[in-house]
Amino acid sequence: MKTIGLIGGLSWESSLEYYRLINQGVKQKLGGLHSAQCLLYSVDFGPIEELMRQGDWQQINQLLVQAALHLKQGGAEFILICSNTIHKCADSIIEQTGMPVLHIADAAAQAIKLRDLKKVGLLGTKFAMEEAFYRNRLKEQHGIDVIIPEENEREFINTVIFQELCLGVLNPDSKEQFKKIINKLMGLGAEGIVLGCTEIPLLIKQADVNAPVFDTMTLHAAAAVDYAFGV
Repeated sequence: MKTIGLIGGLSWESSLEYYRLINQGVKQKLGGLHSAQCLLYSVDFGPIEELMRQGDWQQINQLLVQAALHLKQGGAEFILICSNTIHKCADSIIEQTGMPVLHIADAAAQAIKLRDLKKVGLLGTKFAMEEAFYRNRLKEQHGIDVIIPEENEREFINTVIFQELCLGVLNPDSKEQFKKIINKLMGLGAEGIVLGCTEIPLLIKQADVNAPVFDTMTLHAAAAVDYAFGV
């Protein structure tokens, strides 16, 4: 089993779920009392969220590279960034540490392609929805078209993520609004919905949506277990 290096705290609400899912995955493979061989470097998300609002991704890159280097020094053999948005830093981490980074968009893409879908709706932070690093990876490396909500809907989703979900608040009214946005994307041709923020699966489940839902956190954790065993 390879040692997994997790960069967590982005937010810690979803990091808890990553740790649980990865350990459950290892137990399913090996049985008994087996659990994951992993290291977790949990960052302080407050300053990083402030830097995100300021658009200072150079400083965020430096902080994430340092976190990855700590994991490398501790014996981690590959990196798992426990956040969709922070995969904007994935290339910098690879270049500056020489460590493999298991990309969350690739994990989502594999599941989408297994369903033979060509167009998906993407929900996430404004950064994940609006910037190219996530959508382009799905399109250019996997041939998957991506549509996103309208601007006011993106603002709403972003606000719920940072002011509710990252704080562990699950608001039924927010859930209903998310479902309306999802239904609208389906009406625009989305064949499936990518939950492109690791906190959204805390609010939206497959039972809430008629189209296939791709829980990137669960898919990413499962991919990490497979990678750890060389699958």
